[in-house]
Amino acid sequence: MDKRKRRVRHGMVKERARILVVGGGYVGMYTALRLQRRLKQELGRGEAEITVVTPDPYMTYQPFLPEAAAGSISPRHVVVPLRRVLPQCRVIIGEATAIDHAKRTATLSTLATEEEGTGTEQLSYDELVLAPGSVSRTLPIPGLADHAIGFKTVEEAIGLRNHVIEQMDIASSTRDPAIRDAALTFVFVGGGYAGVEALGELEDMARYATRYYHNVRPEDMKWILVEASDRILPEVGEDMGRYTVTELRRRNIDVRLHTRLESCTDRVAVLSDGARFPTRTVVWTAGVKPHPILAATDLPLNERGRLKCTPELTIEGTTHAWAAGDAAAVPDVTAGAPGKECAPNAQHALRQAKTLGDNIAHALRGEPLEAYAHKYAGSVASLGFHQGVAHVYGRKLKGYPAWFMHRVYHLSRVPTFNRKARVLAEWTLSGLFKREVVSLGSLEHPRAEFELAAGGKHHLNRGDDTKGSS
Repeated sequence: MDKRKRRVRHGMVKERARILVVGGGYVGMYTALRLQRRLKQELGRGEAEITVVTPDPYMTYQPFLPEAAAGSISPRHVVVPLRRVLPQCRVIIGEATAIDHAKRTATLSTLATEEEGTGTEQLSYDELVLAPGSVSRTLPIPGLADHAIGFKTVEEAIGLRNHVIEQMDIASSTRDPAIRDAALTFVFVGGGYAGVEALGELEDMARYATRYYHNVRPEDMKWILVEASDRILPEVGEDMGRYTVTELRRRNIDVRLHTRLESCTDRVAVLSDGARFPTRTVVWTAGVKPHPILAATDLPLNERGRLKCTPELTIEGTTHAWAAGDAAAVPDVTAGAPGKECAPNAQHALRQAKTLGDNIAHALRGEPLEAYAHKYAGSVASLGFHQGVAHVYGRKLKGYPAWFMHRVYHLSRVPTFNRKARVLAEWTLSGLFKREVVSLGSLEHPRAEFELAAGGKHHLNRGDDTKGSS
């Protein structure tokens, strides 16, 4: 006992600890990164091990997705390779399908288990970090699953870019006015960050691209933003939300508030105000919901399906279980009122991950835990076209200053110096040279050409491609 006390007092872990991190997004990556630094000696001595289970071998910096879709940033610079930044962690590409915390086991489905055909595998752990993030929140709208595309992953962002340019190619070459009108109509559902920024950047890109089409003009295109509430971008405040609506409408973007998408079957978007728009493009950005893995655990959830957490980022009523980010309902101790929770956004996720990593190290060493406390600093949003809105520390900015602040802030937050340098270089070069307006839609089906050459059958019929992408 005296030896054990001495080890705790000198900042060493009591025994070998197996830490399982579920999720490789903001919280998952930054927590593992923090643990690497805080437990460097323990990892070297074999007293601790960190395993990260994630469906993708990279972390996506989602605030840069709109610029990646518009071609301002290369897609590979929007993602951070986990194995490069987490060299002391074991990274498993797969998904946790169930977690039994009472037995300290997680059920995993990996690329290897699928290839082997042996079913799932069990992984034991001592400390659990649940950070699976969120998934798109959809509604039972007819045609949504068949015709819409989301905007949460880099694959969706690049697919949408290719799709928009392809629709301009279709409109330029068709003789059918109905097909042309549908190809040049773009409907975005959801007036949050993802919807507004994606719409602003893609409209800016398409407007620029029209100079290379002899028969497509900017005024030929219809850009429609559908929002069910009475305002857009609620995070930047009511005044900035109204300014954003005015700015978008000045660019001939049709902003429809108090409106819902009721159907998009047969490539016709039907809105709750009675409007009908033949369109080949419906982008769904109407919110997110907790990851389904949370429902497959024996951990306590709140009424919204998020994990009930303490200010120290432990999961209520349990030990050796931690959570943060979109999956966690973390009390906001700076709100000054009981019952308030931290917003599920990147600003909180980044800071929660650091506190979470520190607290796990504290817990392993028998040290007191820290409470997560961060007063919301504000929000910035880009509208493309060198325009933006910002509400930071009570100050409101709009136009070019807000757009510039958006870039500076996110450049400072994107992980690794490597990514910062590459993004800055691309921004600099984009100011000196013309924008690229090439569609690489064939990347989505790279074997199609060879299949035809080898006498096979094209596995995807263009007529069956509900998103209009080849």
